[in-house]
Amino acid sequence: MNFELKKVLEAVRDGGMTVDEAMLKIKTEPFEDIGYAKVDLHRKVRQGAAEVIFGEGKTPEQIAGIMKTMKKNGQGTILITRLSKEKAEALDKEYRLTYYKEAGIGIAGEIPAPDGIGKIVVATGGTSDIPVAEEAALTAMVLGNEVVRLCDVGVAGLHRLLAHKEEIMSASVIIAIAGMEGALASVIGGLADCPVIAVPTSIGYGASFQGLSALLSMLNSCASGVSVVNIDNGFGAGYLASMINHMEAKV
Repeated sequence: MNFELKKVLEAVRDGGMTVDEAMLKIKTEPFEDIGYAKVDLHRKVRQGAAEVIFGEGKTPEQIAGIMKTMKKNGQGTILITRLSKEKAEALDKEYRLTYYKEAGIGIAGEIPAPDGIGKIVVATGGTSDIPVAEEAALTAMVLGNEVVRLCDVGVAGLHRLLAHKEEIMSASVIIAIAGMEGALASVIGGLADCPVIAVPTSIGYGASFQGLSALLSMLNSCASGVSVVNIDNGFGAGYLASMINHMEAKV
């Protein structure tokens, strides 16, 4: 059953919400058309996570309009990805926005307390991969997950990764982020008993083809249980990891 809808029904059962209040929450208009965007208001009930704003290509005024619609309809925390510093500064005049420059992420509202079933480990091959890793980590945190960061544990010095066996073995999901040849995902996949989400990055010399080499290596991983998202797609990895970390048995 959908996690958010289940919380509404449990609130009715426990007396924290009336039947009429629950009906109103469920029957809210599915989206609001503001001309340049149709803001999805039912996504959290439908998928368990509210709509996220992709900042790249949007003007600050457009982002502000979408945020206003979300807040008006009860969304407490808003995540904006691929957000430039200039746009963040413009939005901060109207909204209390926390901006993470390295990740290119803006967050309006509080990061919620973790409510996932376990921990999400975000591991990078090198320091140069940290911007993509931070996009993944912050996305997962906004979606209600406890995140453990392992930086610079690439296969060029395998002992660095093996020093974190306890974190790897106890994770519910691992996001492995690497450029160059992208071997980190296969190594972690051979150690862990949980799903591994591989993120190729565009870090590397010419023959890495802006991340294509790492992407193909990760797609051809010989380790079982490794899935792959697109090049530099930290957001997609963080979102998918959160979905896995919030799974429950359907009966």
